Parts: sequence; structure tokens; C-alpha cells
Amino acid sequence: MRNLIRVFHLNDAMQYYINNIKKELKDLANLKRERALVGMPAAFQSVFTLLPVLFHYNSPELPGYINDDMPFGIAYYQPSDEIVELLKNDFNFTASSSTVASDISALYSMGSTCSIGQSVESDLDIWLCIENSLSENRKQALQQKCHAIEQWAEKQQVKLTLFVVDVDRFINQHHECLMGENCGSAQHILLLEEFYRSANLLAGKLLLWFAVPFDFTINGKNYTTYEECVKALVELKLIQRDEWIDFGSLTGLSAQEYFGASLWQLYKSIDSPFKAVLKTLLLEAYSWIYPENRTVAHEMKNCIQTGNIQNSHLDSYYMLLERITNYLVEIKDFQRLELVRTCFYLKVNEKLSLPTVTPSWRRAVLSQLVEQWGWSPQLIAKLDASHTWKIAQVREVHEVLLHTMMTGYRNLLNFGRRNNLDSLISPQDLAILTRKLYASFEVLPGKITTLKLNISNNLQEDALTFIHVNEDRINRAGWYVYNQKPILNSIVGHQYLEYSKYLVKLVGWCYFNGLISDSTKFFYHDGDERDNIKISKLIDDLKGYFPIEVATATEEQLYGPCEIRQLAIILNLEEDPTFDLELENDVNTNVLNYGKKELSLVGSIDLLYRNSWNEIRVLHFNGALCVLEAIKALLNRMHKDADLPESIEIFCYSKNLDEEIKQQMKKLMDDCVELRLTTTQNNSTQVRPLRIGGSSWYLFFERLGVSFHQFENAIDLYGAVSNNKVQGRPLNILDETNELPKEIDSVAYEGIIQFFFEDTDTGFDLYILNEHNQVEIYRNCNGTKENMVKDINDFYVLSDDRFTFTTSSSVNFNLPQFYQITYNNLGEREIFLLN
Repeated sequence: MRNLIRVFHLNDAMQYYINNIKKELKDLANLKRERALVGMPAAFQSVFTLLPVLFHYNSPELPGYINDDMPFGIAYYQPSDEIVELLKNDFNFTASSSTVASDISALYSMGSTCSIGQSVESDLDIWLCIENSLSENRKQALQQKCHAIEQWAEKQQVKLTLFVVDVDRFINQHHECLMGENCGSAQHILLLEEFYRSANLLAGKLLLWFAVPFDFTINGKNYTTYEECVKALVELKLIQRDEWIDFGSLTGLSAQEYFGASLWQLYKSIDSPFKAVLKTLLLEAYSWIYPENRTVAHEMKNCIQTGNIQNSHLDSYYMLLERITNYLVEIKDFQRLELVRTCFYLKVNEKLSLPTVTPSWRRAVLSQLVEQWGWSPQLIAKLDASHTWKIAQVREVHEVLLHTMMTGYRNLLNFGRRNNLDSLISPQDLAILTRKLYASFEVLPGKITTLKLNISNNLQEDALTFIHVNEDRINRAGWYVYNQKPILNSIVGHQYLEYSKYLVKLVGWCYFNGLISDSTKFFYHDGDERDNIKISKLIDDLKGYFPIEVATATEEQLYGPCEIRQLAIILNLEEDPTFDLELENDVNTNVLNYGKKELSLVGSIDLLYRNSWNEIRVLHFNGALCVLEAIKALLNRMHKDADLPESIEIFCYSKNLDEEIKQQMKKLMDDCVELRLTTTQNNSTQVRPLRIGGSSWYLFFERLGVSFHQFENAIDLYGAVSNNKVQGRPLNILDETNELPKEIDSVAYEGIIQFFFEDTDTGFDLYILNEHNQVEIYRNCNGTKENMVKDINDFYVLSDDRFTFTTSSSVNFNLPQFYQITYNNLGEREIFLLN
């Protein structure tokens, strides 16, 4: 009898515990919903407030209605009197007081919504949580309604994204992407952790995870697993299972998932750097204490279960900042700590230096924080004016962000080594990720770095002065750009914005970074007192040919070798042989072999192009052989199966004969591109003669590239071709008894390492082309291709020397490419990318 009474008492205590948690969750949800509306535009408030009733009812009077056969009704939801009145006044809809169906278990906001991180610029991400009983057709119907409501919100200038989420998605470890980003094979439990950390109930069932005791102990009895503990709560009638929604526990966090998730945060940082820095550093803080599983979501659960929610009101962004701060202080990384605080301040977007009539709760919390940080009024004012920053300030932040992210990534690699990382992320996902990083972050002499931080609204300058310094001066030779007019007192001692050895790259940097507007005044000085016509014409040509904003590179493009998409061939911008040219009548008009003196009228060539990875590249050539060097460099960046560039345009800046030069060079370039991409399908060498500056040259279109040679007579030329002595690229075949399959030529591409597998009876042969298209062949390899691909990828990902960087050095993310050689029904070789 005594034992029975004890059980009753224990059950009563446990029931009180459960009821108290339910109250805490509901009170917290109410508080956060109220806070979500503070300081937000009326349109946001309307959409946020109406979302539950739009899914609770399905009527032609309401936004989102498609037909009568739609899932509707949210479990345990009853709209307030104010909402009922709003529906009647705004939509002439009378809400039914009777219980409706409940196809939807709950609506939860997640992310920054309802937190201090929410601002007028924040998106609204909502999860519609549904039970397994909803058929596939009904789920698709609900997706249609979600799309209709998203469109309704968009008309009110509210960015709303709705996700239909099965309750078993995480329990059964489905890996589909939920957040509109390619999380691919990288994330699972950490996405659930973010949901538990940031989710706020808008309507429907409570999250069961918060009610399950930390130690799985009920009435003094410990249960082995989360699932057993939930079952016991139900059997002891401590909870009614139907009142709760269960996404499962936060167990099984692995080193692989930390690594994969951090890679994807780095991937996201390209488009949303401030937000991604916070999340990347949170993952780094988690991995610092691995294998201990103590996330912010666990901390939040502990606060709810102990009733300790007053300090931060369990604000997800506030707690995220606290966790990162504690970690960075512990490792004494105060440089990144300052950046984290800056990112957090800009994310909250309260602008403390500006007075306000109605201070918000966010402003009060942020004011306390900056006081603790010891920030000066001048620093706060500078951050508040970030939308007016110019390129120098944006670049300063960009370099710090890049340094911060890469430091975190190096720390992550060390974490991988400590835990014998066997990366969970697939080779294809890793290739896509690293190539986007490569295209966005790698610093190269011929690449234009674009700073897209979405900080400033306007980087345009009123005046830009381009100044050339000759070789015999103290400063390094080349071009400098100043955001000043060329007034001596203004320029002297003033810091230049950017330097480049060549003018095209400098002008391109200004253009693609948004420094140039229709009203910008240009000044141009190269020591010869020339006017601004040439620079102004170049800028007008760039504006008319290259759009600044283009579609994001697709995963298919990132997985394949990059190809030239838009090409501008810029002639005689810096070196113009026609400037002092005496024009001749009735003589040879070949612009590469002009007049009695057989002069080449092309003194400099700049190749400016955008490739399929959205990189902007520049190549400069000058001197007597600039035409040959430009053709060779351009065509060797085109693999033979590449698509033709979408457009090729010639821009000529010659004082004389500019149209003749432009037309003849256009025909020459078109012929050469066609020879490279369409007429070298077999193993033969194509030869094109070219007379330049009084000398005879020959362009050789060979298997793995294009080269040029000069021969004294026809006998030397034909001998070289027939004996195959001319090689465009050095060939080093380890097994000289076999030739390289000619089909490999079609995808050979400079600047990337390529591996080709060909199955044999005893294993497989491996052909390797390095960055210079030099070839090695290995016969009868043992083991599996899958392991070899994984080992190669791991070597490149975890190699120390690939991540030694400063702001001025290369950060190379470019992973190798893998191919499979197969045979079709006709016995012909075919080549496919390995997935």
C-alpha cells in the first residue's frame, strides 16, 4: 500500500512537471509572437497574424484558396476574437465556431523570426508540420496552397517561405533539403537542432522533445533511449500523445555531420556572409567540445525544464551569440570575436546612434550589449552608416570576413583529423561546394575580385582618376585608380583604391564592383597627356556588353569544367601602333602585316571574359607576338567539347583603321575558335598559317592544345607535321606501349586536374591530366574506384598547403574532376562524369 501511495505521489509530481513545461512553452510562444510584431511594417504584421487562420480554414473568401478539396485545419487551434473580427471585416468571412478537421499538426516559425535577429529585412520561414496519415496527393495539394499563400504575401512585399514537413522526416533520417538551399548529403541532426533552437509555435501542437527529461528518468526509473522514455510517458498517462508533435531526439551528432554542415555554411557565406559567419562559428564551437553533445537547443531545453527563462527569454540569436562568445574567449581569439559582434549588430539592424520615439525591446537588449563590449559612439555611428559605405570600407570588411571564415575552416580541418574524419558529404556535393568557393574567393593575378557583401546600397563614385606609372619610377609600374579628380593637392598623399599592372583589369574592377554610374566623371593620365575619350569609350562598351548581375551558376555548371560564356577581345587600348601611323594608299591592307614595312597594327590585346562559374578573368598581351600569344592562351582555355561562347565581341581603340582592325581580327578569332571546338575531332593536327609583322607563323591545333611555331621554309614545316614533332602540350606517358584514348581530348581543360577511369578485366586503368594537360597513365590499378575518388578528395580537402593564405595570396578550392570511360554498342569509347 505504501509503495502504491509513493507511485501516486511520484506520478503527481511528474504530472506537475509536464503541466509546468506546457505552460512555459505556451507562455514563451505568446511572448515571442508579440515580439515578432514589434517595429515591423503593417504588411508583415498582417501576414504573420493571418497565417494560422489561412491554413485553419479553406474558403474562396480567403487568400490561398484553390479548391474545396484541400487539407485544412490546425490541431488544437482556435482563432482569437480579434482574428475572427479581422476575417469578417477584411475578407467578409465568418469563422465557424465548430471544430474543423485537423490535417495540419502545427505551424512553427523558425530562423530569425521572433528573435532579436529579426529585422524589417528578414525573411519569414514557416514549417507546416503534418502527420504521416496525410496521403501523398493531399501533401501535394497542401504544397499548392502554400505556393498560393507565398504569392499573396509577395504582393504585400513580404518574403514568405512555407515548408511542408513530415513528422518522421528526421526520425527516419530523410536528407531532403528543407531550407531552399542545397544541404544535400551534409546535414541532418544539425538542421533539427536549428529548428528546436529557433522554432516558435504559431498554432497547433507543442514539441514533445522539450518535455522529455534530459536523463530519460521518470519516477526514479531511467530509460535507455529517447523513444523508450516517450513510450513510458504515454503508458503512465503523463502525456496524451495526440497533444504533442515529435520530430525525435538530438542524438547521433557525428564528426562527419559537423564537417559537412560547416562546409555548407561556408558555401552559404558567399551570398549571406554575416549570417553565415555566426552559424559557421556556432558549429566550430560545437565541434570544439565534441564528442560532448551540448548544443544551444539542449541549453534552451534545460532552461525550460528548470524554469530558468527570464534572463534572455530563450532568444535563439542571443543564446547563439553567448555560445560563440564563450568559445572565442576561451581560445583567446579576440579578432574574430569583434567581427562576430559586428555581424550580430548589423543583423539586428537597430541603429543605436539614431534617436527613436518608441524604443523596442531589441534596442534595449542591444544597448546593454554594446555597453558591455565597450563600443564607442563613433564605432556605432560607423556601423549604422554601413549602407553608405564606399568600396574601401566594404573591402576592409570583406578581407576580415574571408580571414575569419578560413580560420574557422582550418580549425574544422584540424577537427576532422583529430576524429579520423571519413567525410559524410558526397564527392559530387563536395566538388560543387569547393568550386563555388574557388570561383568566389580565390585571388589570382588575372581575376577580378568582386565584393558582394550586400552591405552598402551605393558604391558609386562621383569621380575616378586612372593614373599610369612608368617602369622608371619609384612606385611599381602600372595603373592606379583614385576616387578623386586629378588635382595635385587632392591626389598627392591620398590612398589609391586599387592597383593593376594593366588598365583593363583596373577599369573592370571598378565596373563590376559598382563604382561606376552614369554620372561618374573619368580622368585618364598615362604621361602622354591624352584625353579621356579612350577610357570613357571602354567603360561605355563594358556597360553595353557585360551585365553586372547574372544568374547564379547552376550545380551542373559548377560540377563541370568552366567554359567561357562572354568574351570581349580588347585591341590597342594600351599600345596603339596606329597612333603615329602614316597611312599608305594602294598597298597591302592586312592589319597584321600592313604596308611596305609589313607592320602589325595590333600592339596590345586584353581578353576580358566571364566564365560558367561566374568568374571575371582578364589576360593581357602586348608586343610583336601578342596576337599569337592571345590566341594560344584563349583556345587552351577551351576544351574541345565545350559549347561555343554565348557571345564574342571585338572592341578596338585604335586612332586609325579601327574598323579594318576590328573586322579582320573578328574573322581570325572566329576561325580559330571554330578550329579548336569543331574541326579537331580526330587525331590529326590542323595547321593555320599567319603572316605577322613580316614573319611567317603557324598555329597548330593539336590533340591537347594549341601552339604556334615559326619555320624558315616549307620543308621544315611539313617535316614537323609529318613526324609529329610539334606538341602543343608535353606528353609524359608512363606506359609507352599504349596511347592515350583520343576521346579524352574532348574534355581536356587547363587549370584543373582530371582523372579518367577505364575498366579492365583485372581492375581499371587510370589516366591523369594535370593542370597543364600533361598526362600520366597507370595500368591495372587495384582496389575500388570509389575508394580512390574518396581518398583523392580527402587529400585535396585536408591538405595543409591548400589553405595557407593571406588576403593577397591564393585560396585554392578547386578539386579534381572524375570521369568514367565506357563503351557503347558499337564498341566506341564514351566519357561520362562520375557522380
